[in-house]
Parts: sequence; C-alpha cells; structure tokens
Amino acid sequence: MFIDEARITVIAGSGGNGCMSFRREKHVPKGGPSGGDGGDGGDIIFVVDQNLNTLINFKFRQHFKAEKGKHGQGSRKHGHSGEDMIIPVPLGTIIKAAETGEVLADLSETEDRVVIASGGRGGRGNAQFATSTNQAPRRADKGQPGEEKIILMELKLLADIGLVGFPNSGKSTLLSRISHAHPKIADYPFTTLEPNLGIVSYGDYNSLVMADIPGIIEGAHIGKGLGIRFLKHIERTKVLLFLIECISEDPVDDYTKLLEEIGQFSIKMLKKPRLVALTKTDLLPPDENFVLPDFGDGIETFAISSVKGDGLKKLVYHLGSLIEKELQKTV
Repeated sequence: MFIDEARITVIAGSGGNGCMSFRREKHVPKGGPSGGDGGDGGDIIFVVDQNLNTLINFKFRQHFKAEKGKHGQGSRKHGHSGEDMIIPVPLGTIIKAAETGEVLADLSETEDRVVIASGGRGGRGNAQFATSTNQAPRRADKGQPGEEKIILMELKLLADIGLVGFPNSGKSTLLSRISHAHPKIADYPFTTLEPNLGIVSYGDYNSLVMADIPGIIEGAHIGKGLGIRFLKHIERTKVLLFLIECISEDPVDDYTKLLEEIGQFSIKMLKKPRLVALTKTDLLPPDENFVLPDFGDGIETFAISSVKGDGLKKLVYHLGSLIEKELQKTV
C-alpha cells in the first residue's frame, strides 16, 4: 500500500533531575556538596532510509517518544543521557508543523538527518552551585522537558522524468517496457492508482528514474480524479514527458489541457523542460501517412509504440541527454 501523508506526535526526552547530596565519609564531618547533574533527554531525529518508498509505517504508529535522561546521584555521579529516537523516512519526505504548516525539514538528499524535537537539558546538581561564600548549597535543578510537536509528513517522490497524460494514455505500458517496474496495466481508465518509479538504463552505464502517476483529468489541480494528491509527485522531476494518444481526435488540444492543469497546480512546473510522445502508433492503419502535430514552442515530439517497441530507444536516449544537461546546470 502506498501512503504519502501522515500525521504523528513526537516527544523528545525530558532531562534528568540534578541531585542534592553531601559527602558523608568517616573523618569528614562536614563534606562538601556532591550532587551530580541529570542527563540530557534524547532527541527525535529523522533520517533518510533509501529502502523505504512509502509512509505506511506511520499508519499504524502515530506517537514517538525519546528516552528520558537519568537523574544525577551523589558522589558527583552524573545521570546518563537518554537515547535518541531515530525515525527512518523515505527520500523526499517533507516535515511540517501541523499547526502552522511551516516546513521544518525537506529530506531530499540521501544523507539527510535532522533533529525535529530536542531533548530537555539535564538539571544541575548542587555541586554546581558551590561558591566561596556558599560552600553547602541546598539547590539542585530539575530537568527541562523535551520538545513535543505534532507534525505532518508529506512524501514527494524524487525522479528525473515525470510522465503526464490522460488516463489510459500508455504511461504504465511505457514504464514497464523501458524499465524493470511492473505497474498494473489494463485497457480502462485509472488502472494506475498510485505512483510508480522505474529505473531506465541508457548507454553503457547511465540510468535515469522515471515516475508514473495516475492519469490527469480536467480539474485535477483542484482535486478531481486523483488530482492534487498525486500531481505533487512530479513537482521535483527535472523533465516532463507528455504522453498523448496518436489516435486522439485533437492531440494538440489534449496537450493544451494537460498543460493548463499542470500550470494551475504549480506555475513553476511550466518552466521545466518538456517533450511529447505520441503513443499507440501500432493502432494506426498500416497505409496511413502519419504526420507529427505541431505543439508549438519548439516542443520536440516522438512517435512511439510501447507494444512493438518502435521509437523507444530514440526517446530514452533523448531523455538521458536532457537529464545530463539539467544536471550540468546545477554544477
């Protein structure tokens, strides 16, 4: 099951109390203060785990609590700090404050690690308060409480190529043909009910990651169909590949409608490099002289058949070259 949103409560550990104690040894009738400090409470730490690709673990557990710090003891023995609570999440997880919506962390790098709630500081024992004028202090601090937060987690998949198209336009078939992904494929709308990622190899040692999301319908940007819930999964892609059936009555109009939905959802997505693949060319009559439509703005267009494999190699190599250009821009 693919889960891309979760709401949980995290509570960092409280600090241990400082100890008030005095040395009581033979032949030392007036020993000085010897109370040790309390240990610090454990932190709540989120780390990226590349083996995860869903937030389903948080469907069954919504409360996470780090360990408390131990109390200080006599003979200046300090309490041990509480263990941190390490919470693994998928790459691409965004963590927000539930009340304000403020983004607390965006875990988009493989080595990302962030403290979301800090443990409380341990209290000072009375040994810390000894001075030349107060050699027998009767004061020890209590440990401070750890931070408690209610947070929202949102998963946005990280991929190089995002597939965009109406339901049943051939996205899943393409992904299954050029990668090792195995999305559900059938001849009816909304076969794809959750995002799928596939690793596409090209050249000798190169590869890219392609994301397939449920088909877009008009009104997707306001939640119609599977709308907003899955459009977010192609927000971070470097290139958008629009898939349009070559047997459509008006491919250019289809492209325009898809572009409008993308733009209504996020104007930034319209600035991404994009190209068009006209799918299902195997359904054209053998004697038909098919002419590629002009989608304007110099949009490069490819005619493909995922069933027969026609045009796939050329498309994949072109996608690879686009990704390499985009990566060079970030260097």
